[in-house]
Amino acid sequence: MKRSFAIAAICSTCAMIGTGFAALDYRPATVAQLQGLDKITARISTFEVPVGQVAKFGTLSIRVDACYRTPPEEMPESATFLDVADVPDDGRATREQLFSGWMFASSPGLSGLEHPVYDVWLKECLNPEEDADSNGNTEAQAGQGQPAPEQP
Repeated sequence: MKRSFAIAAICSTCAMIGTGFAALDYRPATVAQLQGLDKITARISTFEVPVGQVAKFGTLSIRVDACYRTPPEEMPESATFLDVADVPDDGRATREQLFSGWMFASSPGLSGLEHPVYDVWLKECLNPEEDADSNGNTEAQAGQGQPAPEQP
């Protein structure tokens, strides 16, 4: 009796989870907006890293390999693949790989960087060209045969 009840509870839970979450439509983005925390000074820095580029944050070297986000009509979510290494400024060519994997903006604790001095997490993925077009890019509007509105 207990066993059949446990199996039924597990099956119903799996069914609810399966219907509650739909697959998100991720689209590639060109820039990852990251935030970093220096735990010693308690300063938070926001910086943007283009996909395929490397950024420095303290002694960390952060390479963004991919960045994806959902379209505006869906639940907002961004995901990026990062490679993070510690490259100390001691003059030696040592490089310690700290993190290599996916980070999600909505769940920074799910897959996070573990470092005694620095925290780094994804804020969002950006497409500067698309964002400019959706915010009233005058070139896009003028290209449709309409005069561009004057900027204040």
